Amino acid sequence: MGEAQELQLSIGVKEGNGEGEANLSGPTHVSDRSLLPQRKSVNWWIRIAIYSFLVIAGQSVATFLGRQYYDKGAKSNWLATVVQICGFPIMLPYYCIPASRNNPIPKDSPIPSKSPSTKILASVYVSLGILIALDCYLYSVGLSYLPVSTFTLICASQLAFNAFFSFFLNAQKFTSYIVNSLVLLTISSTLLVFQGKDDSGDDDPSGGSKAKYAIGFICTLGASAGAGLLLSLTQLAFRRVIKQGTFRAVMDLIVCENTVATCVTAVGLFASGEWKHLKGEMEGYKLGKISYVMNVTWTAITWQLFAVGTVGLILEASSLFSNSISALGLPAVPVLAVIFFHEKMSGIKGIAMALGIWGFVSYAYHHYIEDRKSKAEKRNSRNVEVPKALND
Repeated sequence: MGEAQELQLSIGVKEGNGEGEANLSGPTHVSDRSLLPQRKSVNWWIRIAIYSFLVIAGQSVATFLGRQYYDKGAKSNWLATVVQICGFPIMLPYYCIPASRNNPIPKDSPIPSKSPSTKILASVYVSLGILIALDCYLYSVGLSYLPVSTFTLICASQLAFNAFFSFFLNAQKFTSYIVNSLVLLTISSTLLVFQGKDDSGDDDPSGGSKAKYAIGFICTLGASAGAGLLLSLTQLAFRRVIKQGTFRAVMDLIVCENTVATCVTAVGLFASGEWKHLKGEMEGYKLGKISYVMNVTWTAITWQLFAVGTVGLILEASSLFSNSISALGLPAVPVLAVIFFHEKMSGIKGIAMALGIWGFVSYAYHHYIEDRKSKAEKRNSRNVEVPKALND
């Protein structure tokens, strides 16, 4: 959690070595005290709690609806991809709120910044949108071939990929707790490679085909790598390009990049010819036409709630913290998959889930330690400043 203030300060300070370079984005004065870790306010913790709930709830519900889509007879990977990103219009009413209320200037923002040019913003939105489209398609293919419990456990490797990319793109510092977490999550996902048909159960979507299982595994692993890269690039975009710590900036990013991603996946849907079979797919859906429509509708809505929570956590803390919250929902999904989809909880899955939980706890403890250090530094800085003030 200690990265929250670093994310704001790095907008104008981290790139320079002195106060002269910190003023590239506008005239300002940053005291030595402002460069020290700040203690989190109550409002910050409330925002973190809300965003975390959106991430965990949105991801869990959307994943189950996606598995149900395939489990009840639907087969279009491109439609499953489109619904993951086409729900952004539900956020458009937000822009009807007066700008003075929905785009306030943060009081604790030490460095005001100029808005980037339209061309630069457009290039960022287009690049992220294309990456989202590719990532969502890989997720759809993986979910169509894997049991939801296996799919979810493989997705835990996203945290490891995110840490790897954050190290190079966002100068993420590694501690023994983070390394321990990454190793455990990597082993957790690797164990599932050795799972066979007998371990997957009779409801295995791959039908016992090793080729389909391998495709599902590779696509899900590739999607996890893409998601880790996407989160790191999003944090980099906020720090280097967008340079605004407002909820309006979060909304702009989500709407614009999802608009691009929707266009890309819509082209894929029509180019593949899968759109011709959608009517028959809806009529043949085991739960009926209404359930089919409700499934794709709520899948779209829940993925958008997940997107808001994810980007919000990146803005408030870091991409790695956002990803760790996403991993928090890991234990619940396999258990619920056993209850609702009657999947078999094999020994390998159980071990993988235990290692995944252990990995998340290790990473969460790292944040706890960092938060305690930041509070201690804050207290020490105050003790040092008091004698200086008396001498002056």
